[in-house]
Amino acid sequence: MDKLTIQSINEDAIAEKAVGIFKQGYNCSQSVALAFADLYGIPEPLMARLSGSFGGGIGRMRETCGAACGMFMLAGLEVQDVDDSLCETSFDVNPYPSQELKKKNYEVVQRLASDFKTVTGSINCKELLGLNKKRADGTIPEITIVATPEERTDEYYKKRPCVRMVETAVRIYCRYLKSKLD
Repeated sequence: MDKLTIQSINEDAIAEKAVGIFKQGYNCSQSVALAFADLYGIPEPLMARLSGSFGGGIGRMRETCGAACGMFMLAGLEVQDVDDSLCETSFDVNPYPSQELKKKNYEVVQRLASDFKTVTGSINCKELLGLNKKRADGTIPEITIVATPEERTDEYYKKRPCVRMVETAVRIYCRYLKSKLD
């Protein structure tokens, strides 16, 4: 993504777009990734497929939050060669297995994860959903992993923080992009 594109990013508009995508039925990871697809020149169907497995805390296993995973996927598109230039991302060149580039990518993901945790309290889906709360006897109920997603209803949106997680991930990622200009 070039410098001009980053300068023109409207955080509110992208966050609104991502929330709208989520409310269309896409999962949290897809919603974050799809909100940026056009900025990276990635066809939306491809972006939806690439990010589809990370919803529901990775395959609905309630592990790492899918919204955070979508943000981490995008980070891989931004981390470039060691010169740190903001040149266009080229999909014709495979920059890996450069150890320096991997290190840089991991540093960005760790920074984004830290920012996400600061805002939300966790990057773990089951924690964000409150599924890890202790019972009166001090035990934590076992979570049944089910592949079937829940139907999106008004009740669903009331009891799930996913819309807020999607919006938070988008805003953090926008701020990360803008920080690259400094």
